Amino acid sequence: MRARDKAAVSALRGALAALDNAEAVPVDEAELRGVALEQSPVGAGATEAARRDLSERGVVDVVRAEAAERLEVAARLTAPAHADRAARLRAEAAVLLRFLDGPGTA
Repeated sequence: MRARDKAAVSALRGALAALDNAEAVPVDEAELRGVALEQSPVGAGATEAARRDLSERGVVDVVRAEAAERLEVAARLTAPAHADRAARLRAEAAVLLRFLDGPGTA
């Protein structure tokens, strides 16, 4: 990232965000309705929700899905005006897939 590889930075930021979202706990319908102010939790950390722990396989699946999504969008960008965007998406997918290929290949 020191070389300012924009494709790598963008791909890794997107993958980290996707992993963060995958660890989120689903919200209950009851939680969406809210509670009365006097019944709301008070104190440091009272509103923190536990996060899910993804297995190694879960992490690989999320990163692979991110790469596949980029490749799918790049394939749909067929107009010459979108050639740069398609190339950038393919480069981002390549960065993500390189991390999944194993140690020493990234």
